[in-house]
Parts: sequence; structure tokens; C-alpha cells
Amino acid sequence: MANLKAGTRPPWVGLGSAVWVQIASGNAYTFPLYSHSLKSVLGFTQSQLTMLGVANDIGENVGLLPGIACNRFPPWIVLLIGGLACFVGYGVLWLAVSPTNSSAWLSTAVLVTNMRNFPVSRGTVAGILKGYGGLSAAVFTEIYSTVLRKSSSSLLMFLSFGVPILCFITMYFVRACTPASGEDTAEHGHFLFIQVASGVLGVYVLTTTVLDNMFHFSAEVSYVILAVMVVLLMAPLAIPVKMTIYPTRINKPGIPNPPVASSDEMLQGEGNADKTEPLLTPSESSSYLGSFREGDDETEVAMLLAVGEGAVKKKRRPKRGEDFLFSEAVIKADFWLLFLVYFVGVGSGVTVLNNLAQIGIAQGVQNTTILLSLFSFCNFLGRLGGGTVSEHFVRSRTIPRTIWMTCTQIIMLVTYLLFASAISGTLYAATALLGICYGVQFSIMIPTVSELFGLKHFGIFYNFMSLGNPLGAFLFSGLLAGYLYDSEAAKQGAGSSVCVGPNCFRLTFLVLAGLSAMGSVLSIILTKRIWPVYQMLYAGGSFRLPQTSNH
Repeated sequence: MANLKAGTRPPWVGLGSAVWVQIASGNAYTFPLYSHSLKSVLGFTQSQLTMLGVANDIGENVGLLPGIACNRFPPWIVLLIGGLACFVGYGVLWLAVSPTNSSAWLSTAVLVTNMRNFPVSRGTVAGILKGYGGLSAAVFTEIYSTVLRKSSSSLLMFLSFGVPILCFITMYFVRACTPASGEDTAEHGHFLFIQVASGVLGVYVLTTTVLDNMFHFSAEVSYVILAVMVVLLMAPLAIPVKMTIYPTRINKPGIPNPPVASSDEMLQGEGNADKTEPLLTPSESSSYLGSFREGDDETEVAMLLAVGEGAVKKKRRPKRGEDFLFSEAVIKADFWLLFLVYFVGVGSGVTVLNNLAQIGIAQGVQNTTILLSLFSFCNFLGRLGGGTVSEHFVRSRTIPRTIWMTCTQIIMLVTYLLFASAISGTLYAATALLGICYGVQFSIMIPTVSELFGLKHFGIFYNFMSLGNPLGAFLFSGLLAGYLYDSEAAKQGAGSSVCVGPNCFRLTFLVLAGLSAMGSVLSIILTKRIWPVYQMLYAGGSFRLPQTSNH
């Protein structure tokens, strides 16, 4: 790809297009909309249904192949594969009323590309894209409720054809671009506009879904509602339009724009570079050793000082904040601590999401579309807010992002106890709280793994961390929740597959509360370990790579 000037429109065009792909990649969140129909039509037990949900989560999150592909092929190829997988997988579901999921390919393509296009705003970009991904359930619910008239077969047909067509349209626009060579003063305003627009979209979708449930809109009104939603989804594209009409220069007068390679070329260059310690001045070597020392003894410190002063040149392993190979990252304690914290947070949350329809029915809520819309909207708020809040505090106070995982997992502990109590009137509040906390896990993990282990192989690291979602779904939803639900249903009536009452999920929620307590402790340990890294990366108030990095 040809070099692009820093600060031009293509990165923002790509981000605006990525919003649509991210919405499409949330098709896995529609499972609660048709899960009850599958259970009725195919005669599934809750255990069988939850295992189907686990298969859905595996397809959504097992993305090691997409992660590798993002380093070898341009984004449009990854999107093409994702679109074709969606057509085949949901086409089979539609015809058979067991999915092969395309979400990992779609999400990986847009997330990796845009994280590289905006490397100094990682938390904000992750929050926006994953926020739209979380909001996708509410968008699909809106389509399901108003246009498709709550038809499960129509929804599956829409997913089979609509999502691939959308991917094919946006393939050209999601591309690797040259990152800005410095701080763009307009960038903050652009991101703020997208965040506000997404917030308006979220409120609009939730409100119209609730009103449709109350008043049952006519077909004409439903199409108007859908048209307004499409316009709101197009809001991020207003930024490149504005940049076309009112072009601006981000460089100071008299200072030429330095040549910057594209993100693809930077990665290729890094792949050819030898991992050798650069020749730092003695003062520089002393300061960086203080930030990254991990139990080195005096001999190793003396050797590193000699390397920094130019007396010795030596190959070495990367330090946290630099670019890691996967084999180098998996031997780090921080890598596994982050994985476990994320596994507990999303693995417990997805258990509730996969069983949300049955949880609602067990507590006397027959129409569960509002529950799903509420969870989706709050999931969106958590993802968007987690990225924004963590970005603010990491820049202003150099506070590691993982501290917000600690806070939200403590809240999740309380929320699961609230679910277990089944107190009348608390179901919606508990669903909303869990949605926010669940969303924060995504928007914190993504920039954290890129900051600790680099962007060069970010696609592989991100997708490996994402394995925590299907693994948690298998253990806590497939094996635990489904088994306990069916056992309780068997006690309530001969041959009944429907369970009613608080005992259907009470023990499951108590187990999830215990897991959240464990996750909180692990998150505290991780935050304490990586605090010096963030003090170095954000010491100047904005992200800067260590001088030993090749980025």
C-alpha cells in the first residue's frame, strides 16, 4: 500500500466503516433472541441449549487464525473470510432452525487495523469499537422486534445475507494507514463526537425497543425508526466529510511533516530488525533500567549498563512495553494474570448472557427482549466508558487500566448476589449493572495487552486473551448452569424442561460471585506489578514507546 500523509482522512474513513463491521460482528449476541425457539422446536434441554451457546461463543472469540492472518494479509481479505463464514454458518442455522461464527474474523480485522492506525489513543479506540460491538445486540434486537416482527427464522435469514453484504461493502475502506506523527489537536474532538453519537444511538435504540414493546408500532413507523437508526450509525463518517470540506494542517508553520511509514511497513521493518540493545547514553540507560527491572541481580544490571553505554552489544528479550513474540509473552506472569482476570470477568458475564432468556422466565418475565436490550445498552456503556475513563486516568495519573477491572469485578460480586437473592424488582437493575461491568472487561483488556506486549503481534495476543470468553462459557454456562437448571426443572415436574423460581440459577450465581472475588484479588496483584510500566509509558501525559522499541 502507498504511504499516506499523517492526519489525512483515510484513518477516519476506516474507523467510520469499522463501526458498521463491529456492529455486524456482534451477531453472536443475538443468541438469546432465538435460543428459546430452538429449545422449543428441537426439544433441547437447557444443558444442550447452553452447549449450543458455548459453540456460539467459541466462534465469536476463538480468533488465533484471524490474528495470524492480520499480520500476513490486508484487512479486506480477513473481512472477506469473515463474511463468507457468516453466510455459511447462519445459512445452516436458518435452514435447520449450530452456528459456525464469523465474529472473530470481523472483529479482529477492524480492531487490529484501527489500533495500529491510532497507536497513541488505544484506550479510546478500543472503547469505541468494542462499544459498538456491545451495542450490536440492541441494534439487532431493534431489527428483530420492529422490522422482522420477532420472527427467529427471519432473523437468521437476515444474519445469513445482511452481515456478509455489509462486510463486502466496507472491505475497501478498512485499511492500514499511516499513524499521525504527533499529537493532533483535532483528534480529541473527533473522538468525543463519535462517543456522543454512539451514546445517542444507544439511548435511541433502547427507548424505541421499550416503546415498541408497549405500543406495538405499525410497519410504517417501524421502518421510520430503522431509518433513523441507520442515520445515527453513519454519524462517524461525518468526520472524514468535515475534513474534506474544511481541510486543516496539524503541523506548526515552518516545521516540515516528517516522513512516516505506513503501519504495514513498520511491521515489516520490525520483522527484519535484529533484537539488539540500542546505544543509549548512560543517563538514559539508568532511567529505563529503573522502570523495567524485574529482579535482575547486580551482574545483570552492570551488563545492561555496559550495553547502554555502547561497550557491549547483545541480543536480549524484550521488556514490558516493547514488542513481544507470542512465545516470549506466554512465559510472563503478567500475561497469565491478565488472562485469568479477563477469563473470570467475561466468563462469568457470558454465562448470564447465554441464559438471560431462561433467567428472565424463571423470575416471571416472559418477554425477554427488553432484558437483552438493557444488557446490550449497559454493555455498550461499560465498553465505551471503560475505554474513555481508563484513557483519562492513565494519561493524567499514570494509573494502570487494570484498576478498573478490579473495581468492576467487585461490583459484579455484589450483582451476582443480587441475582441469587431474586428479590422482586431487582432483575432489571442487576442486569444493567452486570452489563456495564461486563463491558468494561473488554475495553480494558484490549489496550492493556497492546501496551504490555506491543502492537506488532497484537492480533494474536488479543485473540488468545479472548479465549477466556468461550472457556468461561463452557465451564460456567455449559457444564454448571445448564446442569443445575435441568436438575431443578426435573424436580418441579415430570418431563418438564422449563424451570421456574429462584432456585433455577441460585447456586450458579453464588459460584459466579466467588469467582468474581478471586478475580478481584488477581487484578489487584496485576495492577501492582505493572504500575511502573505505566509510569514509564505515560510519564509525559501521553503515550510514548520506550526508546528500546522499534515502533
